[in-house]
Formats: sequence, structure tokens, C-alpha cells
Amino acid sequence: MRRRSFLAGAPLLLGACTPLAQLPGTPPRGFAGPLLEEKRFVAHDGTRLGLSVWPAEGEVEPWAVVVGLHGMNDYAEAFSLAAPVWAAEGVTTYAYDQRGFGRSPRRGVWGGTELMIEDLRTFCRLVRVRHPQAVLAVVGESMGGAVAVAAFGSDRVPDADRLILSAPAVWGWDAQPLLYKASLWVGAHTFGAWAANPPRMFTRDIIACDNLPYLRKLRKDPRMIRATRIDAVYGLVGLMQRAAVGIGAIKRPPPLMYAYGMNDTIIREEPTLVAVRQLKPGDRSAHYPRGYHMLTRDLQGPVVSRDMLAFIRDPRAPFPSGAPPIRATRT
Repeated sequence: MRRRSFLAGAPLLLGACTPLAQLPGTPPRGFAGPLLEEKRFVAHDGTRLGLSVWPAEGEVEPWAVVVGLHGMNDYAEAFSLAAPVWAAEGVTTYAYDQRGFGRSPRRGVWGGTELMIEDLRTFCRLVRVRHPQAVLAVVGESMGGAVAVAAFGSDRVPDADRLILSAPAVWGWDAQPLLYKASLWVGAHTFGAWAANPPRMFTRDIIACDNLPYLRKLRKDPRMIRATRIDAVYGLVGLMQRAAVGIGAIKRPPPLMYAYGMNDTIIREEPTLVAVRQLKPGDRSAHYPRGYHMLTRDLQGPVVSRDMLAFIRDPRAPFPSGAPPIRATRT
């Protein structure tokens, strides 16, 4: 009888523990609205997020600007190798640390999908005001790509002229093994604040990037998150699910480029192919035989960065690398 009572009450106990996610902040008194400072992006609610800028070389006004969205546990530094390639061709890159990452507040706590989407809308608007004549391209890597898909599939589309998805995170609930889904749900609803590095047996076959000196540098970077809260993983999978089914729901898309590496072991091939099948006529994709997950930071990263630059300049032009499109089905 006691066992039966416990089992009956267990769902209520679990349901009472909601995974933690950030909520909008309270703007300080006298808040004048969102703005771009030298090293901070002040969001719509007054939250101050980390900001990095790589100005175009030798240009009074860049002909194009990139808004960079980093991936999970990363921060704006994710664009430190691509941005100089773009800067040499007259492009300025703006990248901010999304909520819960890098130099932004409440590091490690999931930023909340809707808040992250609103941040992108706000940031694009501010960059557009600063560079009204420039082509504005959103480049989302991994989790950043998922945020971009969710934003461009919403009722209020960010003000941008190009959308580039670099290995976007589309490994949502539908693609997760049942045991993993169940374990993650229970874990996030019972001890969501628990954070740990993944066991070695789960990472030995995962290579995020073949640029080993760069990876060694990242491992020493104190702004990178290594131990991830389980409720942050839960929030990420929810975002990835939204992205996985959302590419086809983008209503008013700018020209879109989808880049993926054949050696990507972070976002697997199966969910990627599901996402690619949703691309519309006119959307572009590029499949890189030597590419890993961190496409612009691989040893062949400059090749990908130049392809992205060519797409920003002319979405219909051939990619300089000659990268083939992603096949929607296996051969």
C-alpha cells in the first residue's frame, strides 16, 4: 500500500520541480532602451550581455555586417577565426554572448528560448541602425543556428538580409533515443542544477574540430563552460526540437545557406537530413568533406568562411570551394 501511494505521488513530485530557465530582467530606473556599448550589448530588458566586434579593414563603412550567434557552452570567441577573414574583405562582425554564456550574467543557467530569440531581434535592429546601408547576415553556429531558425520562423522575423546556418543544432526530442529522453526529463525535473562533464566513454568518439591547437586553447579558456547543468541540456533539446521542425516553417526567409561537415559527430547526419529536406527551392546548402562541427574553426575553416562571404555577397553565386550540396537522402 505504501509502495502504491509512493508511485501514485511520484509524478506530482517530479512535476513540481520545473527546470530552471532565465526570465526577463527588470530594467534599471532611467533605462533608455537597448543599445550597443563597446563591450556590452544592453538587451531589451536591461540585461548586459558580452559583446565582441571585429571591424572591417580599411573601410569607413562596411559593405556587409555579420551578426554571429555562438553554440552551446561557447561564447562570441567562436567567430575569432572567421571574422578576420571577413574583415579583410570589408565586413564587420558583431557577436554577443547569449544569456547564460561567456561574459553574460547567470553563466550556466539556460537562457530561455524566447528570451534568446528576442535578443536576436533586438541585436539585429541595433546593428541595422548603426549600419543602415550594409547587407546584414545572421550566422548561427550549432545552438546559435537553432536560435536563428526559431527566430526566423516566428511571427516577428529579425531584420536581416541573409541567414547562414553552420551545423545548426537540430537533434531534437524526436531524434533522441527513448532512454535518453526519459533520463533527461527525470534528471531535469529532479536535480536540474547538477552539472558535470560528460563521462569519457561518451566523448572518445566525438571530435568537434580538427584544429588541435585551437581546441587546446579553448580548454584553457575560463569563459568556456565545461560542466553543463542538466536542466540547460533539457532546454537545449527543446530548442533543437523547435529548430528541427521549424526550418520548413520559416515564413519570410532571407536567402538561406545551410553548411554541414561530413565528419560532424556533434549533430548527427540523420537529424540533419531531416532538416535539409525542409529547405525551400532557392535555399543553398554546402557539404564539406573535411568539415567537422566547428566548421569555421577547422583547419579548412577559411574555405568555409570564404564560401559564406561569397553567399553574403551574392546568394546565387557558386561557392568558391566548389562544395557540393547536402544530399537529402543517403547514397
